Amino acid sequence: MADISQSPVEPTVTCTGAQLCVVRGGEAILDEGFGIVNSDTISLWMSAVKPITAIAFAQLWEQGKLYPDMRVADVLPDFAAAGKESVTFRHILTHTAGFRAPHVSWKPQDNEELLEKIYAQKLEPRWVPGMKAGYHVDSSWYVLAEAIRAVDGRTINDYVREMIFAPLAMPDCGIGLTPAEQTRLKPRLGGMVELKENTLKPKTVFSDPAIVALVRPGGNGRGPMNQLAKVYQALLDALQGRQTGQGILQPTTVAAMTAAHRVGMFDNTFKHTIDWGLGFILNSRRYGEAPPYGYGDYASDRSFGHSGNQCCVAFADPTHELVVALQWNGMPGEQKHQARARETVDAIYQDLGVEPVPRA
Repeated sequence: MADISQSPVEPTVTCTGAQLCVVRGGEAILDEGFGIVNSDTISLWMSAVKPITAIAFAQLWEQGKLYPDMRVADVLPDFAAAGKESVTFRHILTHTAGFRAPHVSWKPQDNEELLEKIYAQKLEPRWVPGMKAGYHVDSSWYVLAEAIRAVDGRTINDYVREMIFAPLAMPDCGIGLTPAEQTRLKPRLGGMVELKENTLKPKTVFSDPAIVALVRPGGNGRGPMNQLAKVYQALLDALQGRQTGQGILQPTTVAAMTAAHRVGMFDNTFKHTIDWGLGFILNSRRYGEAPPYGYGDYASDRSFGHSGNQCCVAFADPTHELVVALQWNGMPGEQKHQARARETVDAIYQDLGVEPVPRA
């Protein structure tokens, strides 16, 4: 297996530790920590938490409380301000809604004030929802979480703990960790470092207790990567007809969420054509070399998942019955991270004897 504690394309060390969990055919074939990180270290998932919020939406879709083509304003009337009345949940889940700003800082903020700011945001100029694409870093995910709270009554963090993490035996995971959880898990809380001028420096903001507790539904998931892998295994089991008592979604719902709902659209945030399911990034290698947040040269076209800014990637590949959940505790810059992620994921497939996917 590749040495994931270093960049495989440059000699510069980009982190001090990493976690890797690989599951094939329902069995973990590798679950290890590297460097200063153990397999049970609580890691920061960043945007790789977005599918968790999407799964919460999907569960409420199964209950008839939310559905993709419902207008967001039908659940949250104040959202309709500034010309957003036509935006649907499908637009949010496929990143075609058109209100990418405001990008929320990592400072704790009052949730009501934050939502008011997002509700007041106008659609971007010449943006027709559904007709133009651009990754929404955080704004739309606060809206999605608030819609879940509006129809269910639970905050997004409470909801996912009870309806996703608990059934899958993921006791150390959360969208933010409460002070009590931080106390319980303190010996296992992992930190982050950042590469600055070829020197690793602590990224202390991500270890601040107030930030660790921040309920950020599109970017502050935390937990061991082997527990995040359980989510993708549950989805894969459903798709493969191995639904168990721990199933979090019905097979037809998983198929719908991971089908291509946004196809061939240029992403104005990533500056690359990327296909999207409902909350999941689909393998988009056919659109050229090295798509951002991609799954390398060996993953099948059916692969789906999500990555996190400069630190992690998690996905399932139904064709090869494979789940990969991988996190580095170092942020080396987007270009270096994308290179190490592709090289490492490719090395996993190579070790498993999988042939590369022919380029179209």
